Amino acid sequence: MSGFRPHFTAGYSRLAAWSDLLDRINVFPVADGDTGANLRISLSPLRRHEDDNITAAQLIRSATGNSGNIAAAFFRQFCRVQTYSDLAGRAAAGTKEAWGAVADPCEGTMLSLFDTLAASLAACPEEDEVYSQLMPALAETVTRSAELVPCLKSAGVVDAGSLGMYIFFEGFFRPGDSTSYSSTSIIESFAGLLSLRQSFTPEATGDHCVDVVLQHQQRQSPIHQNLTDRGDSLVMLEDDDTLKIHIHTADPRGLRDHLDTLGEVVHWADTPMDRAALKQQPVPAAEPYHIITDAAGSISRDMAHRLGITLLDSYIVSGETALPESLCLPEHIYALMRQGRRVTTAQASTFERRQHYESACQLYGNCLYLCVGSVYTGNFAAATSWKKDHDQGSLLRIIDTGAASGRLALIVILTARSCRGAETKDEVLAAVATLIASCREYVFIDELKYLVAGGRVSRTGGFFGDLLHMKPVISPTMEGVKKEGVVHSSKGQIAFALHKLEEFAGSCRRPVVMLQYSDNEEWVKTTIGPQIRRRIPEAEILLMPLSLTSGVHMGPGTWSMALAPGDLNTAAEPPEAL
Repeated sequence: MSGFRPHFTAGYSRLAAWSDLLDRINVFPVADGDTGANLRISLSPLRRHEDDNITAAQLIRSATGNSGNIAAAFFRQFCRVQTYSDLAGRAAAGTKEAWGAVADPCEGTMLSLFDTLAASLAACPEEDEVYSQLMPALAETVTRSAELVPCLKSAGVVDAGSLGMYIFFEGFFRPGDSTSYSSTSIIESFAGLLSLRQSFTPEATGDHCVDVVLQHQQRQSPIHQNLTDRGDSLVMLEDDDTLKIHIHTADPRGLRDHLDTLGEVVHWADTPMDRAALKQQPVPAAEPYHIITDAAGSISRDMAHRLGITLLDSYIVSGETALPESLCLPEHIYALMRQGRRVTTAQASTFERRQHYESACQLYGNCLYLCVGSVYTGNFAAATSWKKDHDQGSLLRIIDTGAASGRLALIVILTARSCRGAETKDEVLAAVATLIASCREYVFIDELKYLVAGGRVSRTGGFFGDLLHMKPVISPTMEGVKKEGVVHSSKGQIAFALHKLEEFAGSCRRPVVMLQYSDNEEWVKTTIGPQIRRRIPEAEILLMPLSLTSGVHMGPGTWSMALAPGDLNTAAEPPEAL
């Protein structure tokens, strides 16, 4: 398997870079705009592909959504490939399992792409000819989906799941070294089929998307028959006495009661599918730049979507699981940390980061990458290196903000707002320079033991700090993390924050205040927010989750206050405003 490990990593990295596009064109089987996100979560075990059996089991546990569960069924077999001669057989086995997992299979979906993959690999005996023969056949299958599936034909797009698998295999079978590899243009390959028609109206649904892991004693067949009349988009994966079920149902309570009679429900995820209007990320043609930034800034995916911002993820690692940070559930991560479980962070690979830069430039043209401070990560160096080698059209402008968490978020949000009213690139760059110079942030740490666990404070210092109830206040700056002070209680934290806020408000007309929470949202919202409102009535107050990159290092109980001048605050429309 070790010989194919880089191929799986490259395929996943390529898929991750185009996941936002997949979300945008996702209309089948329902227009809920999450195919890209679900595939990233479901196939995350392939990113660091090690043991075949562990990966196959992980794929069942991580699979989510319709596309993710079907893809997991295929890759449970395909991930076992050992040599080139195994490819066709493993592809055929995976294809058979994927078709068998779907209660109501449909031509024109990723199932058809798996058919084409298996047939093309069987017909291509020469290893060095696979890429040139396979990819055109897969591209034709993806293109054909826009005619085969009625709702895709109405929307004027290809099937998002099929395109996602095409992109994965384009990375998997790529020729040459991944660091020097330049991919074909997705935009050119599927021209005219990557944007929803304005006349298309997604069908509303009151269903729930349910993912279940059931331990049972029956075989798959009777359970399968018992569930077909309880919803749509049924996908089932079986592993010994464990059954993974995905279904869209209007009666999740009734489904749960029914499953309780068939076995033990060991995992239940229920998401209301009330997003009837497809969440299309805007593609503003008139703005000087499309904004890119790192998810290490405290910007939620919803806020990024509303402002048309592309987020680049690091990974949150716990045990054998590594997920993109913007797709993790913060409450789950903080709960693990409070239980004493080790949680760390990891950078995306250089290849994955390069794929993101390339996809953004292909999709949006002129891009402005407001990068997390180079003192904290290697992202600035990675982007600069890619630009030097590959950005022949000078489409990517890179700025080292020197910021992280909320300070980076405010720089990005206010820059995105300024973009909407700017006529030239210079206007936007001037706004960025002003924001970098003026934004401030104060991070309030509750317990030092999490910094100790990450090696950022000595064990002795952490022990005595907690013993004496020391709660440090720090700021992320261009030079690194700066210690601003120490307090001994939550009241002391609030007093410190209000003092700094009043100092800052004295120098600007209408400050923008971003409050960030870890696992203490209600306390931050109801205790700190009102006090700021009383002190500075004219302030705009935003409420955001603290970036998980910061939260994992600093621990549960941490909160933060970032400040920016409000003079640049035009076209304000923050959904999380207090």
